Amino acid sequence: MTKQVRRTDHHDKPAPESVDMTRPAHEKKNGNLKKSYYEKQLKELQVELVKLQEWVRHEGLRVVVLFEGRDAAGKGNTIKRITARLNPRVVRTVALPVPNDREKSEWYFQRYVPHLPAAGEICLFDRSWYNRALVERVMGFATEQEVEEFFQECPEFEKMLIHSGIIVIKYWFSVSDEEQDRRFQDRLNNPLKRWKISDIDLKGRDCWEEFSHAKDDMLLRTDTAESPWWVIESDDKKRTRLNCINDLLGRIAYDNVLPPAKKLPKRKAPTKNSGRVPYGTQRLIELRF
Repeated sequence: MTKQVRRTDHHDKPAPESVDMTRPAHEKKNGNLKKSYYEKQLKELQVELVKLQEWVRHEGLRVVVLFEGRDAAGKGNTIKRITARLNPRVVRTVALPVPNDREKSEWYFQRYVPHLPAAGEICLFDRSWYNRALVERVMGFATEQEVEEFFQECPEFEKMLIHSGIIVIKYWFSVSDEEQDRRFQDRLNNPLKRWKISDIDLKGRDCWEEFSHAKDDMLLRTDTAESPWWVIESDDKKRTRLNCINDLLGRIAYDNVLPPAKKLPKRKAPTKNSGRVPYGTQRLIELRF
């Protein structure tokens, strides 16, 4: 229902636009989240991520989070929002390149094992061992026999990780073909994003149906009680990030072990003859801005 707002004064001023009383206050007319609301919610969630990080370090937990989805589904930017305020020595992003010839000859899961977390670490995999069930399968980089071996071994591999004490969380980012095309075009137009798109990405765009069938098969065969998949609708970038972070925080029980705020003590007074080298003798960069 739309309510018309009328002025009660007698000045000759245009009436304001009608106010939609049914739309939440944090949404714009087009349904997107308002920037102020998004940034406020993100900051609150990032504070909780810091608490989670310190709990993982305090308790010596080992956490693996997998981010999977089609190209331009929003995995990378969500990971950036997760790690933005965190300690890179505790929370690491793992984004492996194309395997080299030696790695191709190894046991398939072998190249991922060195990147698994030690005590007090969280590892965020921007694509993971599920490449075999998706990109490698659809693009013909793996044989059907290799794919079948993967499906036989993957649940057992993850079961071993979990039984060793590693917390494994798996997210699938679901993006529509229209939104993927829009993001691809944005990347092609923007020099800051053009590096994100490759010939393989464009080739994969023509294999939408094949990827859909491969994704369905992957979720069916690797969604287990011990290691389930969690699907995130990712057409709305801001909501995707907030919902993913909020869900991640709910997957791991944690307490607030942050130290209390302290008052900064007075700095020790410098000595008169410190023997320091004069500042003007150092090489300073040119100040151009």
